[in-house]
Amino acid sequence: MTPASKARAAGMKSLIHRCGFLSVRHLLALENYADADLFYDQWGKPHLGDGRHVSISHSFDYAAIIVSDMPVGIDIEKVRPKIVKIASKFIGSEWDYLDQQGEHFIRHLTAIWCAKESLYKMFATPGLSFKNDLHIPDFHPLDITYFGECHFDAIMQQHELAQLSLGDYHCSYTIG
Repeated sequence: MTPASKARAAGMKSLIHRCGFLSVRHLLALENYADADLFYDQWGKPHLGDGRHVSISHSFDYAAIIVSDMPVGIDIEKVRPKIVKIASKFIGSEWDYLDQQGEHFIRHLTAIWCAKESLYKMFATPGLSFKNDLHIPDFHPLDITYFGECHFDAIMQQHELAQLSLGDYHCSYTIG
């Protein structure tokens, strides 16, 4: 690792965050990238020195990266009831189809969060709102693919998302 990355890892008080940070470097190495190949822009978006696109995510026991010649976004999250407390901050039009009493409500919220986070990472546009600008039309949480939309300033796009359920974790990604 670069001296800056070593210092950053050493300064992390949380073992989980340190493990996530190191896991991402390991995943990059599996794709033949060194830590020095990864850099971040002023908004915190990761980039690779060879011009390929990368997106990074980690949550507790899992880490994920996606590398492509096209813009990408990935998110992985542990499915936890805590998401209900923040739902009002990222759920907009999705309330119309969510079954708030259903047994899959927390998993559905997590899937929507992951989808919006993936789109947000792909677009990397300052000012983009999860709640107001990113929309996930009705889908079933067990669908393999579904769509997400971005309606922000001049951006009016729909993108296909893919998702994986990994036990107590959910992962979504998109390739632009």
